Amino acid sequence: MKPVRSALLSVFIIVLAGSTQFAQQEDAIAQKARKIHFSSIVLDTHIDTTPNLQREGWNFAEEHPTGAVDLPRMKKGGLNGLFFSIYMNGRVTGPKAVNDAVERIAAVHKLAADMPDKVMLCTTAADVRRAHREGKIAALMGMEGGHMINNSLPVLRMYAELGIRYLTLTHSVNTDWADSSGDQPKHNGLTAFGKDVVRELNKLGVMVDISHVADKTFWDALEVSQSPMIASHSSCRAVSGHSRNMTDEMIKALAAKGGVIQINYLDSFIDQKLFEYLQKTTAARTALMEKYGIQFGGGGAGGQDRAAAMAKIREELAAQFGPPPTVSWEKIVEHIDHAVKLVGANHVGLGSDFDGGSMPEGMKDCAQLPKITEALLRKGYSEKDIRNILGGNTVRLLADVERAATRLRTQKKSW
Repeated sequence: MKPVRSALLSVFIIVLAGSTQFAQQEDAIAQKARKIHFSSIVLDTHIDTTPNLQREGWNFAEEHPTGAVDLPRMKKGGLNGLFFSIYMNGRVTGPKAVNDAVERIAAVHKLAADMPDKVMLCTTAADVRRAHREGKIAALMGMEGGHMINNSLPVLRMYAELGIRYLTLTHSVNTDWADSSGDQPKHNGLTAFGKDVVRELNKLGVMVDISHVADKTFWDALEVSQSPMIASHSSCRAVSGHSRNMTDEMIKALAAKGGVIQINYLDSFIDQKLFEYLQKTTAARTALMEKYGIQFGGGGAGGQDRAAAMAKIREELAAQFGPPPTVSWEKIVEHIDHAVKLVGANHVGLGSDFDGGSMPEGMKDCAQLPKITEALLRKGYSEKDIRNILGGNTVRLLADVERAATRLRTQKKSW
């Protein structure tokens, strides 16, 4: 019996040694991922936290039990740069849209002015790099919807002067000059004025954002734009069929002109089963939203009233259709990986849509961001590629658009 016990003991020791070695390797990967993540520029191109800055009593410097973004959780998650979305319902137009947009822009300016040691208002790629060197949050602004320019190029120029660095051509409804992915086609893409908007954005050094636009609008903008474009918060339609996502053909065309697709984290955008569930329940959800005073695109009840109403809507839908499928944060990585396999790691970034809707399990706030870096490292992504996806590609895009604008402004007119 002694030889048998000795053999069993040897096997146990070998298995234990192997397990220990595997655990050490796992720890080494996790440690390397944290080192990469917390030393990188981590720049999210679309965060809907901006209305909180206008709420009385809400403090960006405090950690909150609700929402997804505030300074303490940004530090925990290594998020050191973000585009604050300047957003309002697409049905708010005219002078009111301009006034409300300016007030929202002013709230971002005030945040930077109130916290100069922690937050830096950035308008250039050089600004973002400087903020990172100084250990400050790089605060940028993107305008989510062309309806806010009030059909006016001078108003667009004013927004650029105030620091807007991308314009999403439409939100969820058509503008007077561009078709949205969330509306019935009206213009067959961009009108003549819509093409002038794209040209003006190029000259201003403001990125043309094609998230939310109809497919034809995308192709029109791509043809007109002399600068690379951004999809500030869109995922891959081949993985999940939501119309807000981009087809493989669109992703390839965007990248071919130097653009970047910024992967959206919303659970309804990244998971096909949940997308199908939402399609099945659309009519019932619309009726319930009307019942509880919630408008499509963010109008109607706000704050706690909106959150309570949305909770009731989800409860009633689950009673009628069953609970929605659960979505894991790992779907985000699946979309990143799909886009990288299509166009390479130099044309993919992060555009979470935090505070803009329902997030997948495991990615409820920005404190969870290091998971993405570790997942990419475990998939075999290089440190360089990971850093580019986290924010390097966006900074490069900003710089490319700035250079293109300088070239366009200095070109001699041909008479």
